[in-house]
Amino acid sequence: MRDPFPIEPLAVPPDVTVSLPGSKSITNRALIMAALAEGATTLEGVLFADDTHAMLGALADLGIEISVEDEAAGVVTVVGCGGELPGTEVSLDARQSGTTGRFLPPLVALGEAPVIVDGHPQLRARPMDDQIEALRRMGVTVEELGDPGRLPLRITGPPTRHSVALPGDVSSQFITGMLIAGAVSGLDLRLTTAAVSRPYLDMTTAVMQSFGATVSEDDGTAWAVGGGYRSPGVYQIEPDASAASYFLAAAAISGGRVRIEGLGRNSLQGDVAFADVLAQMGAEVLVEDDAIEVQGRSLRGIDVDLRHISDTAPTLAVVAAFADGPTRITGIGFIRGKESDRVAGPVAELVRCGVPAAETDDGLIVRPDGGPHGATFDTYEDHRMAMAFALVGLRVEGVAVNNPGCVAKTFPGYFAALEQLR
Repeated sequence: MRDPFPIEPLAVPPDVTVSLPGSKSITNRALIMAALAEGATTLEGVLFADDTHAMLGALADLGIEISVEDEAAGVVTVVGCGGELPGTEVSLDARQSGTTGRFLPPLVALGEAPVIVDGHPQLRARPMDDQIEALRRMGVTVEELGDPGRLPLRITGPPTRHSVALPGDVSSQFITGMLIAGAVSGLDLRLTTAAVSRPYLDMTTAVMQSFGATVSEDDGTAWAVGGGYRSPGVYQIEPDASAASYFLAAAAISGGRVRIEGLGRNSLQGDVAFADVLAQMGAEVLVEDDAIEVQGRSLRGIDVDLRHISDTAPTLAVVAAFADGPTRITGIGFIRGKESDRVAGPVAELVRCGVPAAETDDGLIVRPDGGPHGATFDTYEDHRMAMAFALVGLRVEGVAVNNPGCVAKTFPGYFAALEQLR
């Protein structure tokens, strides 16, 4: 679906409880850990989207036994290999999935058979240098088959050294991939720079511990992991907090009320903190142990550092367009290397709909001047750009988004889910 998709304004502010699919981030972590575990694991709440299909396909190609028991309910059974990957010489397609493309290299390095990890041209354009160098320092053979520091890679293990240092300021996915695989044979990992998207690392270690791995952390800069994985029997995946941000934002900009259950102060996902950002802007926010509710109010501009919840930056840029006063978003320079340039893209699209905005070195500034007008938004083949800028159409006539099908990467039913607000 590439033709512009029109978004109709809400006739009245929403007053709803919204149902959301499972977390992409937890799904792809849990799938790998279940694959490496001793015993069979039933995962409940699995997200089925392009990113998770990429992981499911890659694990199956490696010889892992996976059964989809109930796709509608997100129930999948994975028979683990007990840390011994089948000796399969194969080429894996990570599609456009950053988690799959960054988690697979350390995983396949556990085996002795050479494995190629490749992906969509969009994923090939994303940097892999830090992880490549870290694997080489551990004794893994990594051949760059395309552009230097990019996919495709041919990887031959296993590691001969079990300690490594790498930067934390490019992508938490590199660190997560190393930690997940490192628990099989033991790994000491140290960061040379402060981590971005830190809550994703906390999520990783929490899921690792649920699967029986041992994790010791030193002040958020070093980890010692080991012990391998054991099936917990059943593992429940909570709703996707990044997906929730769009619906919480919809409440904030429309003056309506949206409640999401299954997420709250006990969530593993850092993006639940987006609700706190909306509260700073003036929305009425209720965060319970297992639910979040936002009631829209008059919004004010704020200065906010989003380095730890950077996936919400395009969404906040849209919310800022409806605020009274400027909003400065900082700490997100590294998201220029995501599926699209998520600093330049939101600025360009805000300007397209009449909202003054500008890039900075590490973020952007939004200076609303009467609010946005209708426009057909470019989405840059980026699911988060499409989902964020569709929200403008809930308030403004004449809005459409190009290439709406790109939302299938993480939320195929997004536009249908928006209808829950009506």
